[in-house]
Amino acid sequence: MNPETGPELSVVVPVLDEAENIVPLVDEIYRALEGGPAFEIVYVDDGSTDESFEILAELAARPNFRAVRHALRAGQSAAILSGVRAAGGTLIATLDGDGQNDPADIPRLLAVYRAQAGDAGPLMIAGHRRRRRDGIGKRVSSRIANAVRARALGDGTPDTGCGLKLFPRQSFLEFPAFDHMHRFLPALMIRAGGRVISEDVSHRARARGRSKYGMWDRLWVGLADLRGVGWLARRAMHAKIAEIKGAPGAGAGE
Repeated sequence: MNPETGPELSVVVPVLDEAENIVPLVDEIYRALEGGPAFEIVYVDDGSTDESFEILAELAARPNFRAVRHALRAGQSAAILSGVRAAGGTLIATLDGDGQNDPADIPRLLAVYRAQAGDAGPLMIAGHRRRRRDGIGKRVSSRIANAVRARALGDGTPDTGCGLKLFPRQSFLEFPAFDHMHRFLPALMIRAGGRVISEDVSHRARARGRSKYGMWDRLWVGLADLRGVGWLARRAMHAKIAEIKGAPGAGAGE
């Protein structure tokens, strides 16, 4: 990585009490991106009570690795926001810290981004877990939540809950920040005038540790947030601004 220009890609990983998964996943990320773009890894410890941050502090000796810590638990959205703010890359790749997302998918998402990015506004590549390796309860609740979100928001994204996504850092920083925003990133990208492309990614069973969510937590919280995100989407200004700019005779002072 050129210290003057910074990395092209920052991999942001939020964790909460994932001490057993940190080192194996970090090793996988390094292997997946070896020989590829200039990159860095930014872990965010969201107030863990286990040895997560001690492990991250030891890993800080590795090249292009940084750790951010929340003194108190603030939630996954806040952790992702802290990681993106701390990141130096022009592009951000996010993935969950439990090891169920495969870092080997990141180069493919980056290749899709490079092939599809252009002058048509910002672009997000969202992972789509067609074959999920979760229990039946989590699969059912996720399927219901995704169907309701798609119907309510019209974001055309079949798996908004997948933690593996790739997008421009600056675009994310311009999104409205709120709790649970990570569940609605495709809708927020579209609201900002951007595009979202879903790309198939692999999904793995959790090998170590325990899920931090109950069976229906994500479903009920996500449904409660839909109303607010829908309100934001309906009041997006990018389309109105484009109409004003393109109107005949429109100009300064009119």
